[in-house]
Amino acid sequence: MLRAGGRPARIVAGWLVLLPILLSSLLAAEQRRLVLWVPVGVAAGAWGYFALPVEPGLAGGVLGPLGMSCGAVMAALWFRHRLGVRVIAGGCVSLAAGFLLAAQTTHRQPPMPELPRRAVEISGVARAITHAAPVVAGSPDIRWLELGAPVFHTYLTEDMQPLPRTLRLRLREGDTTPITPGARLRVRAVLRPPPDPALPGGRDPQFEAWFSGLAGSGMLLAPVKIEATQETGSEAEAAGGIPSPGLAPWTFAARWSTWLEGLRTRMDTRIRAVLPGDSGAVASTLLDGKSESIAPAVREDFAASGLAHLLAVAGLHLGLVMAVVMGVCRFLLAAWEFAALRWPTKALSALVAWLAGGVYVLLTGAHLPAQRGWLMAGVVVLGLATQRRPVSMRGLALAGFALEAVQPQVVTGVVFQMSMAAVMALIAGYESLQPRLAPWLGRVTGVWGWLLGHVSGLALVSLLAGCATLPVVMAHFGVVEPYFVLANLVAVPLMAVWIMPLGLLAVCCMPVHADAWCLRLMGLGLRCVLWMAHTVAHWPGAKLAVPLMPGWGLAIALLGLCWLCLWRRGWRWLGCVGLVLGMLSPWLAPRPDLLVSPDGDMLGIRGPDAVLVMGQSRDGGAVEKAWAQALGLPVRTVSPQTAFQTPDGALTCGEDGVPGICLLIRHGHEIVLVLHPPPPSEGTGAQADEMAPGNTEGGNAGNTGADGGPLAALCAGADGVVSTARFGLICPTAPLRLDRTATWWQGAQAVFLSGQVRVLAARPYGASRPWMLRPGGHATPLLPLAQAE
Repeated sequence: MLRAGGRPARIVAGWLVLLPILLSSLLAAEQRRLVLWVPVGVAAGAWGYFALPVEPGLAGGVLGPLGMSCGAVMAALWFRHRLGVRVIAGGCVSLAAGFLLAAQTTHRQPPMPELPRRAVEISGVARAITHAAPVVAGSPDIRWLELGAPVFHTYLTEDMQPLPRTLRLRLREGDTTPITPGARLRVRAVLRPPPDPALPGGRDPQFEAWFSGLAGSGMLLAPVKIEATQETGSEAEAAGGIPSPGLAPWTFAARWSTWLEGLRTRMDTRIRAVLPGDSGAVASTLLDGKSESIAPAVREDFAASGLAHLLAVAGLHLGLVMAVVMGVCRFLLAAWEFAALRWPTKALSALVAWLAGGVYVLLTGAHLPAQRGWLMAGVVVLGLATQRRPVSMRGLALAGFALEAVQPQVVTGVVFQMSMAAVMALIAGYESLQPRLAPWLGRVTGVWGWLLGHVSGLALVSLLAGCATLPVVMAHFGVVEPYFVLANLVAVPLMAVWIMPLGLLAVCCMPVHADAWCLRLMGLGLRCVLWMAHTVAHWPGAKLAVPLMPGWGLAIALLGLCWLCLWRRGWRWLGCVGLVLGMLSPWLAPRPDLLVSPDGDMLGIRGPDAVLVMGQSRDGGAVEKAWAQALGLPVRTVSPQTAFQTPDGALTCGEDGVPGICLLIRHGHEIVLVLHPPPPSEGTGAQADEMAPGNTEGGNAGNTGADGGPLAALCAGADGVVSTARFGLICPTAPLRLDRTATWWQGAQAVFLSGQVRVLAARPYGASRPWMLRPGGHATPLLPLAQAE
């Protein structure tokens, strides 16, 4: 008995002894790659901070990470000869650094102000003017104004300093007032704060607004009034005049920013004048970063065909620009005998190309992928200058750590995740596959060899980058594009040899107004890309919808990708397990059966082939889109006022002739849906007033299910009731009761009926983070300073 029972124990004990030895040997063999995991640890620490439901205090947010770091450093010094201890200590320090960086960046942001709830006069500085494609074809473009340093002209805020945040305002249709960046404006608008998430675990506009410096958005009620332009305001200030109340004098940074924004606006106007339509909108995106005018249908085609990365200025575009500039510089220096014999022409050409790339990054808006690409390009130039390998995983790690240190909030965004995953996969694939493919490609020479190498290289790049970014695309966009390799085989070569070189030449010719012919030739290539995107997007199965990926699924997938790419030994293939598990998580995690919009006015029921939407919400379009993406199903609007039943019998509306009341039966649970307050039966006007939507104290019990009436039978066996109004006494004994009061406090709701009835809220009770608005969308009040202040 003892021998039989002791054998498994001895096996387990043996593995416990051998496992640390095995791990130590593997880590020792990969010792030069350990530093690559520092950015991963920093990103994990920042992600952990942002995922907390409650803002940590001084002990948990500062002293805890600092204590963990100090303890890890002391352990590493004490056990300096133990590699495993040093690895664990380095991981702890990286996690703590990411946590602290995220915390200090969060608390460095200006507070979110309480915006006026009524129409208000606002003064401010025009930061940018953007054009958006019209909703109806043939209509004029929609213009959006980014207003900086806003001042509200109310009796409470008239003498206050300008807000340190910006407002995004939609101009009235037909308002053609010429607005230049830097102009001081006065507008009348209706404002609203950033909206709540459309569903628990979905995209959080308030989080994005907190770090982008946005205070809210709104719509203008009257044409824009220009108080002063940058030139007239500067002249008045130089002459000793008094600037407008609440507006600070122009600084060098403000002058530079507004001049650059004005240059981008003039470039956009010129490009779209020569190339009208979709080709002009895409050309403007590639050359000046103004992508708002791209039609939604074009974006859909590019997304479905796997070409969406062409519309986001990133490493591909920057690399093409730098390649063209470097090629021209090397040719000119090689043609100059003195320079060719005495100067390091390769390093000089790379430096000039890097500087030109920096100019291109500024012209296109200095977006995050372009910044990452430019930092990575700087490492490449440094490698060329020092005769080191220019492209390496350490260079990528350095660029990633620099971005995380400056903007740790980017680790939660799709841009950072996609760009880092793609470049990491390309470098790892080159390190692993280049020695194996080079002899095979060398067997074919001549034109066919060049063509084979070019096509195979493009296919390999598209395959590696597409597969690496697949988990991120699934998590953030809820789609899979199976034909992305074929579309990129045509579009990327056109971008490299035709579109971007001509676009760069057009930018150089713009100062002398000789850019029209370059832009027209560029437009021919863009029309080919647009045709390819439209054709591939309409192939059968070009865009496969997937359900919402849970946060843990994306984390496991990205960790598996890092494990696969950052290690060199055979144990790297264990990362495939994490990748597969993460990509399967949308089907492993439970999906909600019922969704409630953030304002409580709209319900969504998951059906077998569609999301059935009932009711209307102020943000109905955005909420429906988020629901469709989260559930991987199309949206179908149904009216609860007419009697109907779904084919599977799960949802029935208008039963017993009562409109606006539905019954959802799924997994053995019954949920009553009330889409409007029940009409009062025979009674007095006081009884009718008691049933008003805002009354939660009284009501007509005969009509609410409390004691007889049409709802009584439904409420008797119901497991819950969900109403788009305040309850009153509707189904008072139901275990689950959700109404507008619940959404006012907790935001959007998701109800799960598999197993026990479970409810998730976008803002659970007790959740409190700096970027979360208080119930009702309230933020920091705008109060005048005290007399002493």
